[in-house]
Amino acid sequence: MCGIVGLFLKNPSLEPKLGAMLSDMLAVMCDRGPDSAGFAIYGRGDEDHLKLTLRSTIAGSLDSLADELAAATAAPIKSERRDTHLVISFPRDCEHEVRAWLARERPDVSVVAAGTRMEMYKEVGLPPDVAARFRLNEMQGTHGIGHTRMATESAVTTKGAHPFSTGVDECLVHNGSLSNHNGLRRRLRREGLDFATENDTEVAAGYLTWRMRQGDSLKQALQASLNDLDGFYTFVVGSESGFAVLRDPISCKPAVMAETDDYVAFGSEYRVLAGLPGIEKARVFEPEPAHVYAWERG
Repeated sequence: MCGIVGLFLKNPSLEPKLGAMLSDMLAVMCDRGPDSAGFAIYGRGDEDHLKLTLRSTIAGSLDSLADELAAATAAPIKSERRDTHLVISFPRDCEHEVRAWLARERPDVSVVAAGTRMEMYKEVGLPPDVAARFRLNEMQGTHGIGHTRMATESAVTTKGAHPFSTGVDECLVHNGSLSNHNGLRRRLRREGLDFATENDTEVAAGYLTWRMRQGDSLKQALQASLNDLDGFYTFVVGSESGFAVLRDPISCKPAVMAETDDYVAFGSEYRVLAGLPGIEKARVFEPEPAHVYAWERG
């Protein structure tokens, strides 16, 4: 099962409503994935500053983390707490020092995602509850993706929830299953990528990160994945500048899209899109198999 959603705003006047629109879309997907949910939001960031979304396995351990980090590294740290996650922001030239201190002094803390514009949140529980805990309906931005999970191949944990991010401002949600992810994971580890779970979606995210590090555009990386990733899948991928959709050549997993002058939206089922403004005038279509659809700012 599982349900995936994506929303890319063309009209800047809708940006204050991005979180509320995405929250409603996730709630509709609840019965496709009731055990956990997650989402990534792309806001108006600063390319000179990096944001890390953090979570800890120890209750209360994030309360003073930003102050401890600022005192230890002398980096100007800004922070925002949302339920079990903490987002910290700092100049990009401090990244190595910040990450080294976290790894050395706070092994209980994991980096959920990194981005100049992206923040990522995920937890176990019903999707509407997860969205409410992180106050998704308050968030503003240009685009976002989300996932509701029905765990069939692994335990229901926060770490196993989607999206997965393996590169700065890069994340992926996935409906389906990859058959060659174990071999590909070993190959990508030799290329220097780290993986926190055994989930095949994290491998797909890592593959795209690796391809783009070699110089591919997001569209080129997705096109190459048709040869290198084996299985049945629908991907929705977020990047700093936009988002993309790809279905495998067989395309047995459901998918539908809608495009207007104001937005592009993706859902596992049409009912996800039914509440969007202007949907009655949208071009609604099913993504073609093995075809990369991509939209970018500018």
